[in-house]
Amino acid sequence: MLKINKNSYLFILSTIFFLFAGWLAIAPLDRHDWLLENVLTVIFIIALMLSYRSFSLSATSYTFIFLFLLLHETGAHFTYAKVPYNTFFLEIFGFDLDALLGFERNQFDRLVHFLYGVLLVYPIYEIFKKYTQLKHFWRWFTAVNLIMTTSMIFELFEWAAAEFFGGDLGIAYLGTQGDVWDAHKDMALASLGALITMFISFRLTSKK
Repeated sequence: MLKINKNSYLFILSTIFFLFAGWLAIAPLDRHDWLLENVLTVIFIIALMLSYRSFSLSATSYTFIFLFLLLHETGAHFTYAKVPYNTFFLEIFGFDLDALLGFERNQFDRLVHFLYGVLLVYPIYEIFKKYTQLKHFWRWFTAVNLIMTTSMIFELFEWAAAEFFGGDLGIAYLGTQGDVWDAHKDMALASLGALITMFISFRLTSKK
């Protein structure tokens, strides 16, 4: 079995991500929304790069972060409300996913909020494991709470940005698609995703 060291692996992930993000940056559906969507992304990536030597995570955590960022860049390219996943399923698999599942709106943003919890709660847990004295349960409890907190803060950031920019850009960035409970559902899905990862981890570790 081919083995690869962590630095080489992270170099491969970084190369794939920057090529993918660069490709999607060429002609996004809405350039202004794409720029707004990537403000926090750029800050986050810079923080990851600057902290790598002194605050390094496992390859697993970086893989989860990588997967989440790929999904986010996809949403930024199309705007979250217009990602053509249903067209993809129709062309590749020949069936209407939205009709099959009874969806009446574009659900890509819901998926990404859910996977925000699923994928990013583990890197947060790992930070608490490596750099704090918290016990196993409290690491997970605090990680899940941080997912909930950051989810809420992001919804407030979205609202503030939409209010500030207004017009079509504000609507595109907010992405509520007419659902007055959009922010609540997004936060609930992120929390659910984090809880699912937590419970799976408990099940796996309890069997060892």
